Amino acid sequence: MGSDALQALVEQLAEELRRSVVLDDPLVRFICSSRHFGDEDPVRIRSLLQGRADSEVIRYVLDQGVARWSKPGYIEGRDDLGLLARYCVPLRTHGHLLGLLMVVSADKTLTPRETDAIAQAAPAIAAQMYAEHLAAGTEETGTQELLLALVGASPAERSAAQRRLLDRGLLPDAPHSVVSVVQLAPSHEPPGQVEVALRGSLERFRQTRSAHGILAVTAEWAILLQLSDQPLSQRELTEQSTQIVEALATYLDASAAPVLGIGGRQNGVADAWTSHEQALVAARAARRMPHLKGIGDWEELGEFAVLLQLPDRFLNETLLPRPLRALREATGGQRLEETLRCFLEHAGSIPRTAEALQIHRTSLYYRLRQIQEATGLDLDSGADRLTLHLGLRIQELLAPRGDSTTV
Repeated sequence: MGSDALQALVEQLAEELRRSVVLDDPLVRFICSSRHFGDEDPVRIRSLLQGRADSEVIRYVLDQGVARWSKPGYIEGRDDLGLLARYCVPLRTHGHLLGLLMVVSADKTLTPRETDAIAQAAPAIAAQMYAEHLAAGTEETGTQELLLALVGASPAERSAAQRRLLDRGLLPDAPHSVVSVVQLAPSHEPPGQVEVALRGSLERFRQTRSAHGILAVTAEWAILLQLSDQPLSQRELTEQSTQIVEALATYLDASAAPVLGIGGRQNGVADAWTSHEQALVAARAARRMPHLKGIGDWEELGEFAVLLQLPDRFLNETLLPRPLRALREATGGQRLEETLRCFLEHAGSIPRTAEALQIHRTSLYYRLRQIQEATGLDLDSGADRLTLHLGLRIQELLAPRGDSTTV
């Protein structure tokens, strides 16, 4: 919510125009609003009641490119969204987008006198927002530096950061910790907008009913450390991660391709760096394994947690065992590969594999003989099975969604 000073400036402009005025942040989230002048629309009413606009409205406004506008302009109305046209002024200081000043004008007929009044009021509103931004930013910068030291490589710096975070009361001395990492691909969005989107998506989880946390955010990635008296449940972390990824999809275009990695649950602040390292691996899994739908969890990765710690230059098709490559090149290779995967996933059980593939056992035995002939391996051998199973696991990691980012 906006400060009293911002509220007064918005009310003053609205009274002069006799029109409804709204001040939003760069993510089209409500900051403050004037009283109505009979020009309210369903979007405005819902925003006031809910404290935020609907995701579809936010995406529509951002799709107009307002984050890149260099001058004011009109946002077209949308009857299906209940949105009347608005005159939008991007509020910037030193090139940084602070917010969006919106004046409802259903027929887009603001007079020169009205646009002049808006132009004269905008600098004062932007200056007040910048002052408040600086005041909040100083504390955030210090906290971010401590968090980065806490999860960094130096044990001495980790220890010092831990003491300072606890002494300042920025974190509780809770027994359980978990780190989540968000990474973005290079996108068309302005860097400042990306950073605001990351912070906006994560900040609600700094303080929840079960955890207290701190953030570090840049234009490419973000780190969320949470501490709690009880370990955060799998369900809670999954729901939290899903909400973060969905929010980013609202605030950023598809080119950002966000992925999120959840680290292992560790013991307190001292071991948060371990959870951070694991979260990076989990984010890499989310980038490379499409079926994870953008969210990787260290504690759910199994053997992939080991394979994903191989450097990118090694994690390529040369790692695939020669017998598996031969199978892929054989006649009917894709069908045989699917059969092999199912057979190994069912621990070599003929009845369960045949049932899963919905084929007769005789057909399954025939396919297994073909696999052995193509690979030259014995499926009754534990070592040979391990070779093929490991190869299939590696194969699942060879189609990344995009370049990963190191945090």
